[in-house]
Amino acid sequence: MILGITGGTGCGKTTLLQEIKAHGGMILDCDEIYHTLLVQDRRLLDAIESRFPNVVENGMLNRKKLGEIVFSDEKALLELNAITHRAVKAEVLRRLETKPGLAAIDAIALFEGGLAELCDTTVAVTAPLEDRVRRLMSRDGISEAYARSRIAAQKPEAFYTQCCDHVLRNEGSIAAFQQLCHSFVEKLLREIN
Repeated sequence: MILGITGGTGCGKTTLLQEIKAHGGMILDCDEIYHTLLVQDRRLLDAIESRFPNVVENGMLNRKKLGEIVFSDEKALLELNAITHRAVKAEVLRRLETKPGLAAIDAIALFEGGLAELCDTTVAVTAPLEDRVRRLMSRDGISEAYARSRIAAQKPEAFYTQCCDHVLRNEGSIAAFQQLCHSFVEKLLREIN
């Protein structure tokens, strides 16, 4: 079974991923895959450089320079996403060739990147705004204003809950959410066995 996991930053997707990993599932973290490809896949860097000249310096992507371009130009951001989503999806497909019994694709752009179509089921992880702000500030060592701006730059919660087959709401204690994730994964495993 391939499970697609999505939701905004600071919602608790990592807790669900840890539960899947504890049950022997393969984790495909699309952020990690993207950053690995930036180092290992020259074709991806060449495609980015071709569309956005001078953002690759000494064989490395200057993310700040690229960010200045794409975050002020919606068309440029869509073009960058088309390049990166294609590369990430190809790598996800390559890793799935091992035919794991349970795999989780963790992607904030699960639907936009065409990854949801690879999934047997999808789940949105959500949490109250104030909890997310507090988690981001603690986890990333950032200011409240910056945490709020990062959340505001993402899709609203309703997008994720409307697109996904399941919703896990992280609105209690850490232990309560861990138990919710455990029960969810156990139910999935019963369905595939």
